[in-house]
Amino acid sequence: MSNNGVDNNMNKTDKNNKLDIPYVHRDIEKGTRGGSSGISWAKVFVMVVALAVLAAACAVTIVFVDWQTGLIVLAVFVPVYVILYFWRFLYIVVKTGPRDMRALYCYVKILRLTNNFSKRDWTMPDIFHENVKRHPNKPCFLFEDETWTFKQVEDFSLRVSAVLKAQGVKKGDTVGVMASNYPEMPSIWLGTARIGGVSPLINTNQTGNTLLHSINVAKCDVLIYGSEFETAIQEVKKELNSSLRLLKFTRRPLNTNDSSKMAESDNDFTHMLETTAPATWSKADSDGFNGRLLYIYTSGTTGLPKAAVISPSRMCFMASGVHFLGSLNKNDVIYCPMPLYHSAGGVITVGQAFIFGCTVALRMKFSATSYFPDCIKYKATAAHYIGEMCRYILATPSAATDRQHKVRTVYGNGMRPTVWNEFINRFGIKKVVEFYGATEGNANILNIDNKPGAIGFVSRIIPAVYPIAIIKVDEEGEPIRDSKGLCQVAKANEPGVFIGKIKPNNPSRAFLGYVSKEDSDKKIVRNVFNHGDSAFISGDILISDELGYLYFRDRTGDTFRWRGENVSTTEVEAAISRVADQRDAVVYGVEIPSNEGRAGMCGIVDSDGSLDLEKLAKDMAKDLPKYARPVFLRVMKSLDMTATFKIRKVDLQKEGYNHSIITDKLYYFDPKQNKYVSLGPEEYEKIISGQIRL
Repeated sequence: MSNNGVDNNMNKTDKNNKLDIPYVHRDIEKGTRGGSSGISWAKVFVMVVALAVLAAACAVTIVFVDWQTGLIVLAVFVPVYVILYFWRFLYIVVKTGPRDMRALYCYVKILRLTNNFSKRDWTMPDIFHENVKRHPNKPCFLFEDETWTFKQVEDFSLRVSAVLKAQGVKKGDTVGVMASNYPEMPSIWLGTARIGGVSPLINTNQTGNTLLHSINVAKCDVLIYGSEFETAIQEVKKELNSSLRLLKFTRRPLNTNDSSKMAESDNDFTHMLETTAPATWSKADSDGFNGRLLYIYTSGTTGLPKAAVISPSRMCFMASGVHFLGSLNKNDVIYCPMPLYHSAGGVITVGQAFIFGCTVALRMKFSATSYFPDCIKYKATAAHYIGEMCRYILATPSAATDRQHKVRTVYGNGMRPTVWNEFINRFGIKKVVEFYGATEGNANILNIDNKPGAIGFVSRIIPAVYPIAIIKVDEEGEPIRDSKGLCQVAKANEPGVFIGKIKPNNPSRAFLGYVSKEDSDKKIVRNVFNHGDSAFISGDILISDELGYLYFRDRTGDTFRWRGENVSTTEVEAAISRVADQRDAVVYGVEIPSNEGRAGMCGIVDSDGSLDLEKLAKDMAKDLPKYARPVFLRVMKSLDMTATFKIRKVDLQKEGYNHSIITDKLYYFDPKQNKYVSLGPEEYEKIISGQIRL
């Protein structure tokens, strides 16, 4: 974003990583600001005059010399005119043409693949069966010291189909799955899909009311849960619907079939599997390629989780986008420490195995120190990351394993620009495929050419071909409309919200939304570029540069205003984390009586008491403009995060800097002393009463 007339510190770049991305942005609600897209009336006038001069020169030459010489003059002056007035556009064409054409080629491949599945009306078990026929003995999943072939995965899923059918599960029923990151987990929902069931994938970290909500909102008829979650299930069992059938799965090592073991109870799913013959393979009895396959829940950072609908077509689009645009191939071994109940691991990476026949190495739980050693163990050629994983991996001590792996590509979303270059340089990664897209959305974008910090791109040459756009919004995240009531496309260097254009009759552009229609309707913006059209609105603030590369800025609502400036929490968090030795940090705005806007507050982790507040203040002053530096600090032992490393900040915002309800150490920045000082009951009262002005 351009920042005309603003403190020069706002355009500071990350000098360590040489990424020209502003840390903090202002005036999101304003219209056109900077950028190179607009053509001024003065420029139009000059262009018209130049054309008139060109025409006059040709006419004079033809009249007073001859028509051949007139043509020569025309041939000389037209290229000069084009270069003079359109050189910038020509530069963009040359720079981005190969990128755009490659993306368009991959998009055509994705459409061909999905159209092929759509014509056959295949669902995921049918697609997977094609891979089983091609290479039944190829490893599908690697887990600990086990190797699951494609044939073994299908055989297990056929047993699941047989057991569920015997239990009365039929087409259209909802069978929840709450299981850890072992191969049986996706195999269970694959077996469910074969008989037409829909599988909500329950977050294994959930307990109490949140767990109860996730089961109820999906209207589960059956819940298959891992024995490791027995305690969590028992805690809510009395409050569950009496008609809900609970089936407990106890994992045993591969090829262990202790069928002589007596069933622990009538809900022993493992015993049922071990004493039931696999169903005979047949085409899935389901609603086909565009029917419901899975429910995947949002992370619940701003409330109770919502169940997003995933169809086989949506899974194919998500997985094939990463596969083709990320230059993966069927021979890749992909390392995945991601939770399989989320779309990143459970749809995109599992999709590489189920759709393309890749081998996927699973890990029960992410470990920063084990990430690359695991890649070495499984001979991985590609690896999946998400959120803050890369920062945690980068914070581990240097080791010989840093470069002994065979990983050429890492893909995922949420790699901070401030760690990007350091990560690829230390670990020798040739390609980073950063992607962006909401689970419940209808469009995804990818960084296909290693542009540091970018999450994808929009074409500057043929923007209409791509199904996404960035529209202007105000501070509340509401679209800014023109005199006709239509949305406006954000220009280069102008912030806006990412949207995916909805075309209900096109599976690739349909918006399936959530199980709850009310929640789904909130994510649709209407009358976008034409009256009557619609789009999925992400709620994420993005910005594009002149070449169309897109960069994530913030969630709408997370940006707050202080001292007349808009402060991006994401950018400030990244800056603080970097200068504080990659500590976890969360930034949010808090109110101070008699002050406009919200003051910045930062919760920062200091588990061992080594945080140097004086150094932190000095380092922040080098990287952040004054208004963006946190006024308050909350030093914590740990931060509450989701399984995909998203920080829950709602409760922190509510607690603010109220000393009476917070047990963590609190500090405020004293401008007179130019440092952070302790905030106790006395200081709190003085801040509230206005005796201490910040």
